Amino acid sequence: MADLKPATTTEQRKREGRLVLFILVFLFPILAIAIVGGYGFAVWILQMIFGPPGPPA
Repeated sequence: MADLKPATTTEQRKREGRLVLFILVFLFPILAIAIVGGYGFAVWILQMIFGPPGPPA
Protein backbone atom coordinates (compact mmCIF):
# COMPACT_ATOMS: atom_id res chain seq x y z
CA MET A 1 0.00 0.00 0.00
CA ALA A 2 2.94 2.33 -0.47
CA ASP A 3 1.60 3.45 -3.90
CA LEU A 4 -1.29 5.51 -2.51
CA LYS A 5 -1.91 8.77 -4.37
CA PRO A 6 -3.39 11.88 -2.79
CA ALA A 7 -7.18 11.96 -2.81
CA THR A 8 -7.31 14.87 -5.26
CA THR A 9 -4.61 15.23 -7.87
CA THR A 10 -3.95 18.40 -9.85
CA GLU A 11 -5.29 16.78 -13.02
CA GLN A 12 -8.49 15.77 -11.27
CA ARG A 13 -8.98 19.30 -9.91
CA LYS A 14 -8.55 20.77 -13.41
CA ARG A 15 -11.03 18.27 -14.81
CA GLU A 16 -13.54 19.07 -12.06
CA GLY A 17 -13.08 22.80 -12.66
CA ARG A 18 -13.77 22.40 -16.36
CA LEU A 19 -16.83 20.29 -15.55
CA VAL A 20 -18.22 22.94 -13.18
CA LEU A 21 -17.58 25.63 -15.79
CA PHE A 22 -19.35 23.54 -18.45
CA ILE A 23 -22.33 22.97 -16.17
CA LEU A 24 -22.63 26.65 -15.22
CA VAL A 25 -22.05 28.13 -18.69
CA PHE A 26 -23.77 25.59 -20.94
CA LEU A 27 -25.90 23.01 -19.17
CA PHE A 28 -27.88 25.19 -16.75
CA PRO A 29 -28.84 27.84 -19.35
CA ILE A 30 -29.84 25.18 -21.88
CA LEU A 31 -31.93 23.37 -19.26
CA ALA A 32 -33.57 26.64 -18.17
CA ILE A 33 -34.52 27.51 -21.75
CA ALA A 34 -35.83 23.99 -22.35
CA ILE A 35 -37.92 23.96 -19.16
CA VAL A 36 -39.43 27.42 -19.68
CA GLY A 37 -40.01 26.72 -23.39
CA GLY A 38 -41.60 23.37 -22.64
CA TYR A 39 -43.91 24.92 -20.06
CA GLY A 40 -44.91 27.69 -22.47
CA PHE A 41 -45.56 25.13 -25.21
CA ALA A 42 -47.72 23.05 -22.85
CA VAL A 43 -49.77 26.12 -21.84
CA TRP A 44 -50.17 27.09 -25.50
CA ILE A 45 -51.42 23.62 -26.46
CA LEU A 46 -53.80 23.49 -23.49
CA GLN A 47 -55.21 26.91 -24.41
CA MET A 48 -55.78 25.68 -27.97
CA ILE A 49 -57.74 22.71 -26.57
CA PHE A 50 -59.61 24.30 -23.63
CA GLY A 51 -59.64 27.95 -24.65
CA PRO A 52 -57.99 30.95 -23.01
CA PRO A 53 -58.39 31.57 -19.29
CA GLY A 54 -61.07 33.90 -18.09
CA PRO A 55 -64.51 33.98 -16.52
CA PRO A 56 -67.06 31.50 -17.85
CA ALA A 57 -69.24 32.82 -20.65
